[in-house]
Amino acid sequence: MSDLPLTGGCNCGVVRFEVTEPLVGAASYCHCKRCQRRSGAAASPSAHPAPGAYRIVAGEDTLRMWKPQDGGEKWFCGECGSSLFGRNPNHPDPIGIRMGTFDHDPGIRPIVLSSEQP
Repeated sequence: MSDLPLTGGCNCGVVRFEVTEPLVGAASYCHCKRCQRRSGAAASPSAHPAPGAYRIVAGEDTLRMWKPQDGGEKWFCGECGSSLFGRNPNHPDPIGIRMGTFDHDPGIRPIVLSSEQP
């Protein structure tokens, strides 16, 4: 397990976040077409924080969100376009933090597979 808080942010460094509690369970891979197009890869890995353990510490005013009609919110940096996290009210995890946004190894690996539209 990595030291807390876990930190991360977007590619340009404007948006910064921290996770103050250990991540919940295992991370997940989503293989849905929307995540493939959003990430440009075959799967999109996300980690799941405990409720209330994730917070934006810088650049909150730069965040932008896209919510497709049949899916969850996709949050990204309005400056560099880095995808940061997703949120879906129909999913049991409060948010999915994009694994590539952590500054250091968060100490968990994606093992859960999903093909839902997050």
